[in-house]
Amino acid sequence: MKLNVEVGTYQAGESFMLPKKVVFLASGNVHKYQEAKRIFAEEKLSLILLRVKPIEIQSDSLEEIASHCARIAAEEWNLPIIVEDSGLFIEALNGFPGPYSSYVFKKIGCKGILKLMEGFENRKAFFRSVISYCEGRKCEPICFVGEVHGFISRKERGHGGFGFDPIFIPVEGDGRTFAEMSIEEKNIYSHRARAVRSFVEWFEKRLSEFT
Repeated sequence: MKLNVEVGTYQAGESFMLPKKVVFLASGNVHKYQEAKRIFAEEKLSLILLRVKPIEIQSDSLEEIASHCARIAAEEWNLPIIVEDSGLFIEALNGFPGPYSSYVFKKIGCKGILKLMEGFENRKAFFRSVISYCEGRKCEPICFVGEVHGFISRKERGHGGFGFDPIFIPVEGDGRTFAEMSIEEKNIYSHRARAVRSFVEWFEKRLSEFT
C-alpha cells in the first residue's frame, strides 16, 4: 500500500504492511493527535496521524459530522481510521458554539466568547467529543462519545492546549483551565480522552475476538 501524504513517521510513497494494533487519526490538528496517542500508548496500541483535513458537513450533530468525515477518509484511504470532532456547549448561550466551535474559534477566539459572556453569572458549559471509526471502505462508522462538564472562566488563563482550553475549567479539576494543565493532566478529565478511552476499550475487545 502506498500513501501520497506523510503519515506519522511513514514518508510519502513508502510501502508497508499494517499491524493489527494500528489505527490512523485523519486530522490536520496535531494537538488532537498528541493527546490521543498517549492513551493509545498506555494500552500498547499505535495511533498514526494521517495528515489530511477531512471535509466537514454542516450539521447540528457532532456524530453526523464525525461519521461523514470518517466514512469519506476510509473510502479514500482504505485504512482503519478515526475522526474526532468536538464542541463547547455554553448553557447561557443556549449551547453555542456547539458543533460550530472550530469555525467560531477561528472567527472570534476565546476573547470573543468571553465578550459574549459579559453580564452572565451562569458560566456552566461542557465539552463534548465524538470519535467515529471506520475500518476501511464499505464499512459503517461507529461512534464513541466523551463529555466533561465545567465553567467558563472570567479571563484566558494558561498557554497549553488549544482552542477554547484557556477559558474552560473542568468541575472535577482543581480550578485550573485546560490550558494550565499538561497533556497528561488534561487527559485525566477531558472529553477527548474519555472518547478515546471508550474507543480503545472497544477496539481491544474486538482485537481479542480474533486472537
